[in-house]
Amino acid sequence: MMQETTLLASDNTEIYVHSWCVDEPKAVILLAHGMAEHSMRYAGFAEFLNANGIAAFVCQYRVSPHRFPLPLLDARRAIRYVRANAESFGIDPEQVYMMGSSAGGHLTALSSTYFEPIELENTDEIDKLSCIPNGQILCYPVIKLLGKGIAHLGSGKNLLGEMQAEMGEELSPDLIANEKTPKAFIWHTFEDPAVNVINALDYAKKLRTLQIPTELHVYPYGGHGMGLAEGRDRVEEWPGHLISWLKMHEK
Repeated sequence: MMQETTLLASDNTEIYVHSWCVDEPKAVILLAHGMAEHSMRYAGFAEFLNANGIAAFVCQYRVSPHRFPLPLLDARRAIRYVRANAESFGIDPEQVYMMGSSAGGHLTALSSTYFEPIELENTDEIDKLSCIPNGQILCYPVIKLLGKGIAHLGSGKNLLGEMQAEMGEELSPDLIANEKTPKAFIWHTFEDPAVNVINALDYAKKLRTLQIPTELHVYPYGGHGMGLAEGRDRVEEWPGHLISWLKMHEK
């Protein structure tokens, strides 16, 4: 059963988390793009995870015209909130994963690679908990914010506005990942016309150099924004691969 919770971000702005709990230890936080209708689109993902014994939370984070660091602040708060309430949700606070698609994939990867403190944090006991997910799940992710032909410049502009040229590299996960970055599951299609597959390939390459366990699936055909890809040849295999990957990792 879905429940909606209104919680305060670290800067006292309201953000919304929709939860589907199944009294199992593993949980996935799904990042939805800022508006209620987008959050409900993720209900299908949440119900799919529930059917496979995994708790799910959909975080409705702030998007443009809000700029960095506010989306990251919301994502971090969601992780900490789920961990702070792990006992009541019936989950293990050390099995909290994060999942995002497209620009949400960038925010998921950023939550897994950018660990600098944010000025608006550390306002209460919840903010004392770790904000790094135990694993990252990236669906056709935006990774690069600068670089003609490869980067998704629109996502960079939405996140950074006039600061895109100055901060784009600083917030590109393939450039800032380090030994603290958690394991990853990534999928993309080779012919994606919206977000170049090189985003996923370069991020996976960086994780390999760091020896961070990564499962990468690149399907030859398919567009962008395919969701669970039901009825789409080959691409529809990705949800099953994700469940196998999640169940393979106890922590």
